[in-house]
Amino acid sequence: MSQENPLLAVANSKNEFPRFDLIVPEHVEPALDTILSQNRDRIQQLIRDISDPDWENFMAPLEDLDDRLEKMWSPVSHLNSVDDNDLLRQAYEACLPKLSEYSSEMGQNKDLFDKVSQLRNSGTFDELNQAQKKSIENDLRAFRLSGIDLSKKDQDRYREISRRLSELSNRFSQNVLDSTDAWHLDISEQSQLEGIPETAISLAKSVAERAQQDGWRFTLQAPSYIPFMTFCADRALREEMYCAYVTRASEEGPNAGSFDNGPLIVEILQLRREISQILGFENFAAYSLETKMADTPEQVESFLRDLAARSRPAAENEWRQLNEFAQQECGIDELKAWDLAWVSEKLQQKLFDFSPEELRAYFPLPRVLSGMFETVSRLFSIRIDEIKPTEAERPAVWDDSVSIFRISDPDGQIRGYFYTDLFARSTKRGGAWMADCASRRKSSNGTQLPVAFLTCNFTSPVDDKPALLTHDEVMTLFHEFGHSLHHMLTKIDVSGVSGINGVPWDAVELPSQFLENWCWERGTLDLISGHVETGETLPDHLLERMRAGKNFQSAMQMIRQVEFSLFDLLLHSQDAEEGFDSVQSLLDSVRRQIAVSIPPAFNRFQNSFGHIFAGGYAAGYYSYKWAEVLSADAFSLFEERGVFDEKTGHSFLTNILEAGGAEEPMTLFKAFRGREPTVDALLRHSGLDTASSSS
Repeated sequence: MSQENPLLAVANSKNEFPRFDLIVPEHVEPALDTILSQNRDRIQQLIRDISDPDWENFMAPLEDLDDRLEKMWSPVSHLNSVDDNDLLRQAYEACLPKLSEYSSEMGQNKDLFDKVSQLRNSGTFDELNQAQKKSIENDLRAFRLSGIDLSKKDQDRYREISRRLSELSNRFSQNVLDSTDAWHLDISEQSQLEGIPETAISLAKSVAERAQQDGWRFTLQAPSYIPFMTFCADRALREEMYCAYVTRASEEGPNAGSFDNGPLIVEILQLRREISQILGFENFAAYSLETKMADTPEQVESFLRDLAARSRPAAENEWRQLNEFAQQECGIDELKAWDLAWVSEKLQQKLFDFSPEELRAYFPLPRVLSGMFETVSRLFSIRIDEIKPTEAERPAVWDDSVSIFRISDPDGQIRGYFYTDLFARSTKRGGAWMADCASRRKSSNGTQLPVAFLTCNFTSPVDDKPALLTHDEVMTLFHEFGHSLHHMLTKIDVSGVSGINGVPWDAVELPSQFLENWCWERGTLDLISGHVETGETLPDHLLERMRAGKNFQSAMQMIRQVEFSLFDLLLHSQDAEEGFDSVQSLLDSVRRQIAVSIPPAFNRFQNSFGHIFAGGYAAGYYSYKWAEVLSADAFSLFEERGVFDEKTGHSFLTNILEAGGAEEPMTLFKAFRGREPTVDALLRHSGLDTASSSS
């Protein structure tokens, strides 16, 4: 394959930005084949020619190879998530086994391992900086976790399993996307729209029009599903919508068996258990924790059960209150799963004279974005500017709604760039996430700046009006931007530990959850709010009611997250040989122990639990709660000193955001906070501190 392949030009470019205008499906697999082949040849050459390895003659060239592969594959992987089509999907799926094989092959390359070990054990190692040392230590751990010490037979089996797991995880994700897109609810009678907000009705109207249908079309995508379930007065329609949503990618529901992830779950669990045992771990949970802050599955389970014990009494009270309200005020004798959001919204309205939907008009997306940028500018002394479509330096994008921004220091020194893709589309995976496009690193070509993808699924603008966000969606945006800042503000020049790279999974949520706290502060709300018609910032009376309801059902929410986390942990700690029934039985058992609300038997939550079956959270979903302890405790220092205190903001910037994965996260946290974290701030922020003191 010659350099005529445009994707190779993308990979070889010194520019941090991908050329999305040059990426077409037929170029993907040939470009990958070329890069993998060239990488293999170059690695063998380095092993052969370098007798006395050091950073410059051995590790830096290896980093160059990894970077070239990332530049080619990262935009392809991103497009697979945000602009799905049959041809790209086929090309992507054809590449996954090759990438898995290459990764396993490198991880089991004894000659390569010996060279890195030789460097680690040489006097040269002591002369390296901390980031270089940590990167090498991480590499040696990765060799061990890739089976470097295994027999040839076990290494072959490890590679076979890794390749298959990659395929299964991708298929799991595609099944969720396809099942989400395969169902919709068409409404023709105006009376059936009772209670639904105008923003959701307008969206449903536009969706129907695009499908050349009369009336209104509601889908299982979050911007349609959530307001429907929260506000639709028609109980039968809520039930229909709920049943379709919770049976996605399963053997139940309106598309039963069409995209069933059940068999995939069983095979994924069996293969994960086998691979962990091949490597000498008791189970996959123990294997997973090798690269995390937490030490053992038992420690994590104790942490989760302690949170459940502290939260359950309050959760039971909240559940009792909801049932009583449903009976007395809503005429519902038996509360069903499809009633929960609707009745909860009614109860919140009564208790606090407040509905989250009221806030949408105060949070037009352009105002939220500019205010969020101003908030972090004050906190961390940075500047954020959009690269306008008219500017010559602006690179190509994959959708007209995508924007690109640069982050710089006050003196104009550019720190990084990020793309925003914020609206839901039928070809786009659901949820919200940040992904790295390019990592900061220093090479012979100079310093490569980091680039991030910030992705959400908000309701698109309708009728020339700006998109209007709920406060929860505002927090989602802040959350993902926290991840983005962690990746972009790094000052580490070794790609393996710069930005979010090399950060343990249960610490990576610290900056994201941390930034959410500012969404409740008057100083920030004055920046991010402005009524869509009048420009008025969020008034005090609404803020007071919003804060009064901040911890509405917080204990039930805590319990729900603990339920998911404990299910994930125990699922990866047990024998997976019994099939899908054992998965369902375990989930049922966890719910009996933890939950205060038990879903109907047909609920197949696990079949769309992409975090653990198609993402990086397997035996690690607890990370959200683990990191929430860190983030709440970190924010408590701002509460003590002032939420825009310049010195504290600079300390968080230097000790957390700029430090990447070059140091252990506990070391960095203690450098910022002056001590180890405690759970007290999290419980206080959740309104559960009184419950904790009595447990």
